[in-house]
Amino acid sequence: MNAAQLGVVAVALGLSVAVVLLARVRGTRTALDFQLAGRQMGVLTNACAICGDYVSAASFLGVAAAVYAAGLDGAWYATGFAAGFVPVLLFIATPLRRFGERSIPDFLARRFGSEAVRLVAVLVVELIILAYLIPQAVGGGLAWQLLSGASLPGLDPYGTGIVASTVLTALLVVIGGMRGTTWNQAIQFVVLVAVLVWLAAAMVSQGFSYSGALRDANETVLTRPVVDSAGAESLEVVTSQLDGEPALFGRPGARYGAIGHFALVVTLMAGTAGLPHVMNRFFTSPTGRAARMTTVWVLAFVGLFYTLAVMLGTAARSIIASKAADDPWLAELTVDGVLRVPEHALLSLGRLYGGDIGLSVVTTGALLAIMSTIGGLLLAASASWGHDIYERYLNPRATRAQALKAGQVAVGVVAVGAAMVAVGLDPSDVSASTPSVVAALVTAAFALAGSTLTPCLVLGIWWKRTTATAVIAGMVLGAVMSVGVVVTGLAGLGLAGAWQTPTIVIGPLVSVVIVVVSLLTTPVAGIDGIWVRLHGSANDRRSERLTRITLDTGVP
Repeated sequence: MNAAQLGVVAVALGLSVAVVLLARVRGTRTALDFQLAGRQMGVLTNACAICGDYVSAASFLGVAAAVYAAGLDGAWYATGFAAGFVPVLLFIATPLRRFGERSIPDFLARRFGSEAVRLVAVLVVELIILAYLIPQAVGGGLAWQLLSGASLPGLDPYGTGIVASTVLTALLVVIGGMRGTTWNQAIQFVVLVAVLVWLAAAMVSQGFSYSGALRDANETVLTRPVVDSAGAESLEVVTSQLDGEPALFGRPGARYGAIGHFALVVTLMAGTAGLPHVMNRFFTSPTGRAARMTTVWVLAFVGLFYTLAVMLGTAARSIIASKAADDPWLAELTVDGVLRVPEHALLSLGRLYGGDIGLSVVTTGALLAIMSTIGGLLLAASASWGHDIYERYLNPRATRAQALKAGQVAVGVVAVGAAMVAVGLDPSDVSASTPSVVAALVTAAFALAGSTLTPCLVLGIWWKRTTATAVIAGMVLGAVMSVGVVVTGLAGLGLAGAWQTPTIVIGPLVSVVIVVVSLLTTPVAGIDGIWVRLHGSANDRRSERLTRITLDTGVP
């Protein structure tokens, strides 16, 4: 890494450090400040922060990579990621914030009046967080590996990128808490969009025609690099799942058939509503109305982002193939003009149109996307362990300082655990059956969330008869089935590609189990008051609180 490249990375990281230090000065004195920023986040700030939290390595590197490698089939990732906030807007954001708790396990425990629900939900949340952290760390390793050959003792550059991005983010979260992380995520999302806009503008200014590239790419046969038993590299023609013929860039069926496309979109949409680090963000809004408006802005912002990502993935398929033969740097990354690692698509465009500085800018953007999402995940882990376990069970009389410290320790433990798993994961073990290893691993995390928490949240918010026993049964069944499908898929024992998108089957099954068990078990006590908290107007909720206080104290 030369001085100019180092300077770009240093400026970005320096800005992140300055933001968290400012947040600390402004005040991170209590667990509520640390985990929810005192519920004082404005609509636009929170919307940008949610986007920064959501737009992970799978989005910044993975979507463009999926489009580059699989054409139209890869674009369905962008569709599912962007559409994921529609059910959040329609069914979850406003009532979740109205209820007014501090985490998903906290909400479920209060909604169903059950501490057993809380404990099971904490385990599920931590499982989802770990599943989502691992691909972020993998993305950090891939980005750092391309930017720099530097490595820590005992680690290669890939492992070094994983450890550096995870540990640095954990330190920033511990220092700045939710307030500092929110500001960082908002700024980082703006930077990510700016990087994509710059790449698009740079290509157009040099005569690139997107419509022409799309027309030419749509007729090209998709190929991928392979290595034979003797170590020789060559290109393999991708065959269509529709008819076994060579797959074309602009034709569906290269990776997924019709059912596969539907399953992928359902998994991503359902999974979004169950992501703890995203849903926890709505607890930081001051009101339910603010949470709803925040979601509207999020839909607009992510729509813009994913439109740009798909366009750049398409452009990369055309540009890299045409320039690889004349560019020694690019030639090392490709086999006959096709990238060995699809996640290098945006990074390669940055190098082609901006030289070393351009590569540094795009790599820094990727690292910021990764750090932004890791920060949100670590805070969600902190809320689950620090509030739902430590404050509720291990030390119910904890002081504010003790509760804050417990949340910070949880951040460190989860970060170290995720980094250790990611360092031991070989991306090549997954990439053979997927257009993007990062996007595929994140999709598996979405599948876990959509098969466990989403049915519980939707039914718990919109069906009065849902019971605690049913929710526990649903979460356990969803977790066991989805983890089993993903693990067997990663081990090569499951159906090719199907391990990423089991929600289309598991989600409805879990919902049926919740309904049946609810009808066979005792309804939740005080459901009318709970329903007012979820769906009533501000005056309704105020009256309900006054009634509850009167009944508790006996004072009219």
